[in-house]
Parts: sequence; C-alpha cells; structure tokens
Amino acid sequence: MHSRTFPLLLALSFYATSAQAQTDNDALWMPAKNLCGGIIYQHSQWNHYWEGTRFRENLNIGTVTSNAVMAMASYGIHENLNAIVMLPWMKNQASAGTLIGQQGIQDLSVALKQYLIGKKLWGKYNLNLATVAGMSTPLTNYVADYLPLSIGMHSTNGYVRAIADVERNKWYATVTASYILRSNVRIDRAAYYTTEMNYSNVVNMPSVATMLLRIGYRRSADHYVELLTERMETIGGFDIRRNDMPFLSNNMDALRMGLAGKWALGSGGVSIMGSGMYTLAGRNMGRSTMLSLGAVYQTDFTKKTIKN
Repeated sequence: MHSRTFPLLLALSFYATSAQAQTDNDALWMPAKNLCGGIIYQHSQWNHYWEGTRFRENLNIGTVTSNAVMAMASYGIHENLNAIVMLPWMKNQASAGTLIGQQGIQDLSVALKQYLIGKKLWGKYNLNLATVAGMSTPLTNYVADYLPLSIGMHSTNGYVRAIADVERNKWYATVTASYILRSNVRIDRAAYYTTEMNYSNVVNMPSVATMLLRIGYRRSADHYVELLTERMETIGGFDIRRNDMPFLSNNMDALRMGLAGKWALGSGGVSIMGSGMYTLAGRNMGRSTMLSLGAVYQTDFTKKTIKN
C-alpha cells in the first residue's frame, strides 16, 4: 500500500489547476467589491505508486479513486487585496482489498493575496509581483491515520507564497513558490514506528515546499489556456517500508505536468474551467491522473441598480 497524491495536495494548496482570478496560485486579482464563487469537481485515480523510489503496484488495493467537490469564493477587498475561501468534500475508495472507503468534508482554507508591484520591463514585457498568506484547518474529525484512503492529514497548515508573473502581449509565464508549515497530528494509537519506535500518539509533521510554473496564452482573465509544471518536496519524513502501509509523516515528493483552460460564457459572469494533470515522478506517491471541471460566477457590487 502507499500514500496517495490527491488528498495531500488538496490539503496543502488545493487545485493549482483551478480557474485564474479565483485562486491563491495565479497572478490575477478580483477588482474591488467583486465576488466570484463557484463549484469545482475533481477526479483522481492511480494503480501504481512509488514505495520510496521503488515503482510498483499492489493488488490488495487495486485502483484507488478520489473524487472531490470544492466550494470556493474570492472577494476583492480593494484593488490590491483579495480574500479567498475554499472548502472541499472528498470521497476515497479502493477497487480491491478490505479497506473501507472514506468520505466527508475536509479542511477549510482561507487566504489573503496582496498585489505588490507592477511595472514594464524591456518595452513590451510586464512584470507583476504578489504575495499570499493563508491557512487551512480540519472542520470534521475524520480519521487521518488511514492512508491511502483517509481524506486528509488532519493538520492545521500555515503557508506563505510568492508569485511572479511576466507577460508580453497575451503570452505569459507565472512562477509561484510556497512554503507550508504543518502542525503536529494526534492519532488513535499509543505508539507508532517510523525509522524508530515512538511511544506517543503525537506525529511531528514535516514541512512542504512547492513550486508551480504556468506558461500560456491569456486573452483576458476569463479566457486562457496554459501548460503547468508543479514540483512538491517534503522537507523531512521517511520512506514507506517494504509492503507496509503509508504514514502521515512520510517523505512525499511529486512532479506533475498538465494543461488547464478557462472560458467565459458570454457576458453574464459565468465561466467554465477544466484541467488535467499527470504525475511524472514521485516518492511515496501514487502515479495519479487528475481531471477537474468547474463553473464560477462573478458579481460586481459596484454597479448601481437602474430604476425604471
């Protein structure tokens, strides 16, 4: 058995592939007094994984499938500051073996995204810089010590993120770098083994660093297509032991690539977005394929109501 990519990435930074102008990973901002909210569905599955660096399958669990529905909202507090809230519901299950699938509400995420600077470089190039500070915390008492089917890690996470975006005409490249600090987690057993015996129910969770590169064509904030490359590195942890179950504090690393796009449906404020990501390499991770589809609606509260 092994740890799976989906709930961990979901808990850390939810949907690097989600809609632009709605997440804490992109280089776009909601205008002041504008609210954008919507629902995103994501599906992920794998049947091979990396047990440490050894790539293998496990017929005792077969194919592990994850489905999630996330409610999200982004609000422009003012032109340079956005507030972002996300809450996912998840369901995980295995096609073989005796492990019972898990489902439920996962972790509430709240973030503030601050625009720092925008300036022209070398003629037609524009540079934008931003920073993000956020946190996530579990809303339900789901079982964390049940990988690969638990819906999350049950840690409270704080993170900071730097965003740099370079644009020329309608082509752009966006780089984000993040550091996630995770709280200790209490589990329902009096002792556990990592690389040594621990006579405690408290698990010290390692921090995580991520980097995301977006390269694409952006006609507007509501019309874009982009190529994504994402790298996740756990700072510490240990490998899954041979033929053992995964554990919360494993060293989980992943390299993923994919495509994402967004398209506005007319001028009514509704946009559709979709994405696909594939895990190219990993450590204590599933080789997962992730697909997402969602819709968002944007409202401008600065518009005045015209009376007849």
